[in-house]
Amino acid sequence: MTPMLQITDLVKSFPQPEGGILTVLDVPKLEIEAGEQVALIGQSGGGKTTLLHLIAGLLVPDRGSIRINGTELTRLSEQGRDRFRAGAIGYVFQTFNLLPAFTAIENVRLGMTFGNGMQEPERASELLLRVGLADRERYRPSQLSVGQQQRVAIARAMAGKPKLLLADEPTANVDPGSAETVLNLIRHTCREEHVALLMVTHDMHVASKFDRVEELDEMNRAFTSIDHS
Repeated sequence: MTPMLQITDLVKSFPQPEGGILTVLDVPKLEIEAGEQVALIGQSGGGKTTLLHLIAGLLVPDRGSIRINGTELTRLSEQGRDRFRAGAIGYVFQTFNLLPAFTAIENVRLGMTFGNGMQEPERASELLLRVGLADRERYRPSQLSVGQQQRVAIARAMAGKPKLLLADEPTANVDPGSAETVLNLIRHTCREEHVALLMVTHDMHVASKFDRVEELDEMNRAFTSIDHS
């Protein structure tokens, strides 16, 4: 069976202000099966967020292959990547990225606009119920706690019925009690809908909850070639 996510020889570099090029990612291989849940740990500056942005099609690699559910992402145009992301990928941002002028349910509905949930308008309310915010549908982000905002972000990421959910340090900006709730909600929701999950974190306590943990610092040849002494 073909993995949900296949990464092969993925390289990404950025130009430096003083000149020259810095390679931040050089990942030979990473595979995730459909419905599998994987924690990716690594040091700050090790390329975790860059990797997620590449998988989501927000960045384009210098070279290498990113295949998601049989589609080679690197062969798509920017518009094609946008369409593919809307229909196949959910993204939970560390900073939530909720639109402040919109209510919780409106933010979730926006996640359905280009995805696979457009034919099910009741899905937004259902997802908010599942994350424990049925009574906060009409609240704007400023009226919600930090933990509640992250739960809205989870519901929005799942609104388009993705095949793969990417989560970028989703527990980093919430208190420890809320962090446990956020982690459990993400994992439970993905399990219910058979969505593959790739969560990046630097928190070993969070990573310990997963059956499979990958260390980006070890697989990233660009990172391991730098002298950190």
